[in-house]
Amino acid sequence: MQENSLSRRLAAEFGGTALLLATVVGSGIMAERLAAGNVAVALLGNTIPTGAILVVLITSLGPVSGAHFNPAVTLAFLIRREIRGTSAFLYLLAQVAGGIIGTLVAHAMFEEAVWQLSAHTRTGPAQWLSEVVATFGLVGTIFAALRWRPDGVAWMVGLYITAAYWFTASTSFANPAVTLARALTDTFSGIRPIDAPAFIIAQCVGAVLATLALSWLLHPKGYPEAGAGRQKSAAAQE
Repeated sequence: MQENSLSRRLAAEFGGTALLLATVVGSGIMAERLAAGNVAVALLGNTIPTGAILVVLITSLGPVSGAHFNPAVTLAFLIRREIRGTSAFLYLLAQVAGGIIGTLVAHAMFEEAVWQLSAHTRTGPAQWLSEVVATFGLVGTIFAALRWRPDGVAWMVGLYITAAYWFTASTSFANPAVTLARALTDTFSGIRPIDAPAFIIAQCVGAVLATLALSWLLHPKGYPEAGAGRQKSAAAQE
């Protein structure tokens, strides 16, 4: 595979994160409008599009940038030395910028005020623990898929997030860029800006724990087909 330039990879991370947030925020607005006050139905209407768009984005943009769309995932690959520090920092900037743009576009599509700050309270130990668990599971899913079924990464991530929306008390943000962007929407998917830092810290903790745990659990020694099917992240290209 021909090496992708850094500019192409950053464009993929920006565009992919923008589309992800347009889906998360836009589907949340649509779901809330159509659910007639039924929060469970609204959450379901928010969940399915999010899981679906992740499959699409990872499949289509994974070969370009590795399809991180998430600073916590980029941090995990940085710890594994599969992306350089400078590239990781630029990925983070692209992801945050893309998330913000995606949120603003979603507002414009639904004739909402483009610039907003969320008033949705999401805080407390249960919420923070949920974000540790959600991000641990996401990063663990990615590494396990890369180790055993690299062709299934997109589906496994999409299905994991679909499930995690429902089994975590926080509805599984699991992404610092998503958290920052959702602080800028006072719609169904929002989070108060004051609550965002604790979520981001919890997500980074989950990512680090998953990286350490999966590095041990999936260590190639002792497996008869060690290394079979494992692919390096495209983000490691320089």
